[in-house]
Amino acid sequence: MPVALQEQFRLSPLIRGTLISVYLALVLPLLLLAPQGLKLTLWLAVPIGLALVLAMLSEQVNVDDQGISVGHPTWCRWLIRRGWQLQWEEIKRVVPVGTSQGGRVYYFTINQGQRLLPQRLERFDRFLSIVEERTGLKTGSIQRLTPPWTYQLLFGLAGSMLTIETAVIVAVRSGWISTPAGYPG
Repeated sequence: MPVALQEQFRLSPLIRGTLISVYLALVLPLLLLAPQGLKLTLWLAVPIGLALVLAMLSEQVNVDDQGISVGHPTWCRWLIRRGWQLQWEEIKRVVPVGTSQGGRVYYFTINQGQRLLPQRLERFDRFLSIVEERTGLKTGSIQRLTPPWTYQLLFGLAGSMLTIETAVIVAVRSGWISTPAGYPG
């Protein structure tokens, strides 16, 4: 008896980590630089914003013997209701579509329309091999939406921003450098 197919694919850790780092690099300095009257609001808003970012980045793709489903985990499904599921036999074709940035996205064509093929997944090659095996469609020309080096570069820039921001904050708090008049110190 063959083993039942049951696999889950999440957003690539590189992409997830990069986007969380960018969020933190952009908003953490606001907590320290904000005027006194806004600090409490920001201390409340930043964690809420982080929770929203984490919810958006928690999308998961499940594949089993019957088909494929795309959605979010229970903890945030009430907030982000988008998602879809298809039976393997519903998928008729994979159609490439060029993006305005010069990339290429792919859609599963079905009788009732189209569904976007997820391209930012961990173990993307494994996901494509399952799609090919279950649908009979060739997936050899399908690539990730964005090459990994772009996220690696962005992660490096976000990490640099966080490092420099931390160093400046430590230097100001230690009295090694002074802030201009009117800026919180």
